[in-house]
Amino acid sequence: MPPSPERRLASLSWTTVREQAARPGSTLLWPLGAVEQHGPLLPLGTDALFAERVAAAVLERLAPELPIWRLPLQSLGFSPEHLGFPGTLSLPAGLLIDLVRAVGRGVAAAGFRRLVLFNAHGGQIGLLEAAARELRVLEPALAVLPCFLWRGVDGLAPLIPEPERSDGLHAGLAETSLMLFLEPGTAGSLPAADGPGEGQAPPAGWSLEGACPSAWRTEEISASGVIGDPSGASEELGRQLFDCLVESWERRLEALLHSNWPPTSGAA
Repeated sequence: MPPSPERRLASLSWTTVREQAARPGSTLLWPLGAVEQHGPLLPLGTDALFAERVAAAVLERLAPELPIWRLPLQSLGFSPEHLGFPGTLSLPAGLLIDLVRAVGRGVAAAGFRRLVLFNAHGGQIGLLEAAARELRVLEPALAVLPCFLWRGVDGLAPLIPEPERSDGLHAGLAETSLMLFLEPGTAGSLPAADGPGEGQAPPAGWSLEGACPSAWRTEEISASGVIGDPSGASEELGRQLFDCLVESWERRLEALLHSNWPPTSGAA
């Protein structure tokens, strides 16, 4: 049976899964997002939509003979920092780790060799990295690669200038533009810049994220839920960002699929 255009694992029969999983370097991509506030303009499912759309576009561009498939989107994530805003739903940290462990063990039992955690929510980067390390110990023959959609992407710097690139953490220029491109119906009156005001910004040498981060709650530093400046967002910038994300992740996954990386215990 030839692979489906979208490479959805859930569309396959168990016999096809057995055949595909036995291929050298067989890989599953798992899009992960969140259901959390994204200011007055963007929908709660912004991160989940980004993960699923970019993943689908990347897999469509990869050569059909490459052994990679997509797990169903995990929409709910770990978002306690946004619980001060209606609509945010957050899984406990331990539950998300248990979920990664359970899915990963099932993936390994099926015979797959790699699991890529394709995450688009910045607030669960560290948690998924910890879950990946735990899973890697439990399943030594399964390579686990926790990734963040916006991290290590070539070409973003010219598109998102500083300080927005560093400080536009949530529903800012990048996310708003990408959503305007992917879902033009969200267009409307763009919110003003929002974020840490006087007395709310971290002291010198510290940051909300980055080298010396702190645990923060959005409601303490933003009245609107926006952290950044989305006022210059546009559909055209969103198109450029989408192309940049897709091209960068296509190159990265293609390199992975043509390699034996990372080394695993018990892998053939």
